Amino acid sequence: MRYLVTLAFWTFFTFTTLLFFVIAVSIWLLTVWWDRRLALLHLFTCFWGYLYIWVMPPWDATIEDRHKLLKTPSVMVSNHQSGLDILVAFGLFSHFKWVSKAENFKVPFIGWNMKLNRYIPILRGDKDSIRKMMAACEKTLKNGSSVYLFAEGTRSPTGVVKPFKPGAFILAHSQKVPIQPLVFNGTKNALPKRSLMFHGYHRITLRVMDAIPYERFAELSVEETAEMVRQLIAAEVKENQDLATSEAAS
Repeated sequence: MRYLVTLAFWTFFTFTTLLFFVIAVSIWLLTVWWDRRLALLHLFTCFWGYLYIWVMPPWDATIEDRHKLLKTPSVMVSNHQSGLDILVAFGLFSHFKWVSKAENFKVPFIGWNMKLNRYIPILRGDKDSIRKMMAACEKTLKNGSSVYLFAEGTRSPTGVVKPFKPGAFILAHSQKVPIQPLVFNGTKNALPKRSLMFHGYHRITLRVMDAIPYERFAELSVEETAEMVRQLIAAEVKENQDLATSEAAS
């Protein structure tokens, strides 16, 4: 059964990516000349991405406290447990631009759609790429779109929240915009790193936390801001809670 579900899912995924990319191109052609933020294209992309959560009942995904999402531009940050996080985050149906690895933009259909949406690429460890990413994020925020970054920089293999990279918090300080923290739980084991197999039933949650206004961190350093947000998120992550309980008991 595990192999049949895996085969069925990835077959559906493959065929729909081609169909939906054609639709995405059509939306782009019809709206690019008047939809400055490409909001309609991103909304369709949210449907496209979250569809794969809807068609997998064993991925019991819930988005909590959706009403806390800001409607004004913000720097959105979260922990990162799995590639599944991206699909679940599309279920926010909120306008933002992803910051994502440059190699993802080369993936047929999906990566090409990322380019259409003007999501923002970054080449890890490349200073020039980081500089261009920061400039693109600043422009995006000024144009009225939020930006979404996985603050750890890459997936956590254990689920325990790793130290946050400074980029998101440099942006929040320089642009004087709020930070919107989000917390994933349950995706790590649903789709582990380097695995495309079906792993049974998993309850997945994405919780929207209270936004942090600029005034709350204006007097903090970038490093202090990053650590403050990391602690807020880590306190809500199951693996961090389990680690704290284990350390307290030892």
